[in-house]
Amino acid sequence: MTSRGWRRALDAVARAPYLPPTLRTILKLNTPRATRPLDRAGSRYDQSNNAMRRFRDVLFWAHLITGLFVGIVVLIMSVTGVLLTYQRQITAWADVRRLDGGPPAPGAEKLPVDVLLARVMEAEAGQPASIKWHDDPNRPVEVAYGRGRTLYVNGYTGEVLGSGNAAVRAFFQKVVSWHRWLGAEGEHRALGRAITGACNLGFLFLVLSGLYLWIPRNRTRKALRNVMVFRRGLSGKARDFNWHNVIGLWSAVPLAIVVASGVVISYPWASNLVYRLAGEEPPAAGTRGGGGGGAAPRSGPNGGGAATGPRGEARPLERGEQPPVAVLLAGVDALAERAESRLPGWRSITLQIPGSATDPVAFTIDQGDGGQPQKRAQLVLDRETGEEVRWETFADNSPGRRARSILRFAHTGEVAGLLGQTIAGLVSAGAVVLVWTGVALAWRRLMAWLGRRSRGAGAPAQLAQPSVVASRSPT
Repeated sequence: MTSRGWRRALDAVARAPYLPPTLRTILKLNTPRATRPLDRAGSRYDQSNNAMRRFRDVLFWAHLITGLFVGIVVLIMSVTGVLLTYQRQITAWADVRRLDGGPPAPGAEKLPVDVLLARVMEAEAGQPASIKWHDDPNRPVEVAYGRGRTLYVNGYTGEVLGSGNAAVRAFFQKVVSWHRWLGAEGEHRALGRAITGACNLGFLFLVLSGLYLWIPRNRTRKALRNVMVFRRGLSGKARDFNWHNVIGLWSAVPLAIVVASGVVISYPWASNLVYRLAGEEPPAAGTRGGGGGGAAPRSGPNGGGAATGPRGEARPLERGEQPPVAVLLAGVDALAERAESRLPGWRSITLQIPGSATDPVAFTIDQGDGGQPQKRAQLVLDRETGEEVRWETFADNSPGRRARSILRFAHTGEVAGLLGQTIAGLVSAGAVVLVWTGVALAWRRLMAWLGRRSRGAGAPAQLAQPSVVASRSPT
């Protein structure tokens, strides 16, 4: 038998379970290191395993320290994210729940767009920016004066019904302020945005590193069950460990999408990265569109033909003054009918008020609920001929622009409709529990370490003192 064969035989004997420990040690010591595959003290397997353990330890401590630094901000963003889950639906319901936008009599027809806006401007000062109507004949028409003011109008009579539920809108504005800027106002919002952006980036690291750390060291059925399924009867550290791992596992993918899309929204470099990954040059700042039906460019010095003051700024129109919209939208009703027939199944159509009487007319046609860019299209018609100047659907956009617009609404889950919003809300609630259990586990780890340290420091002093047994005699 060759020398190599003897070495293999000795190693096989050393692994036998019936050998006494002393004999097993002697045989292993007489086996060269290179031929000891199961000798963990120096094998290639052990070197690789030790490297993975060191990497896991480093990743664990980075995960723990990052979580402690960003935890409170992540908690705020998660709680506010839960409150904002159904913001769009709640606001729409609160705005119109007591408004009657239906016909005054059976068989009544809606007013032409130009006539409707003319009646609105007779009652309200200012220049509208857009008008939006829905497929529901009983729902009021929305006339927007920019982002901060919307009037709800009866489309059959032109009567202004109201301007929405101020209390609900103010509540969600406050929640959004905390979600984006930690409640900061004015010039302090830049600092709040920087903090939430950095903490959201740290949160993304927590989600990705947590998914790796979730994998148990010993992949037994019991170990996997402890981190995959909620267990009853647990308390303290065991409960926090179980909840942290189970919620982290099942929410990892949707939570990573929500958080990563938040990073894209927060940082221009992340937004530009989306375009570069798609093989495109990022658009210039201020020209990024939502994709598939964004607002058309507005011409004119004031974006829509508003009356101007002596310095060129927009001023409110006086009552009785001839509104420019009556001229700007003359004959547009026929174009609106064509827009309605261009995309069957539409749920809302928004008309941007053109800047002049010669500009093309742009319609945004939406088959979704307002948060699904893949169901939105834009139609631009020539004012005189009625021919299509542009028809742009979501599929007509570049891959980079499609991805960027999807990520914008993936942050709220709206891109997947009501189901997506529900999932986003649930994982936001799960993030609240992740922060709580993560901090609790870190606190217990710290207390255990301090306890071990105090016991270790007290041991020498305790050994140095003589043991005295004191007995008390009854009095």
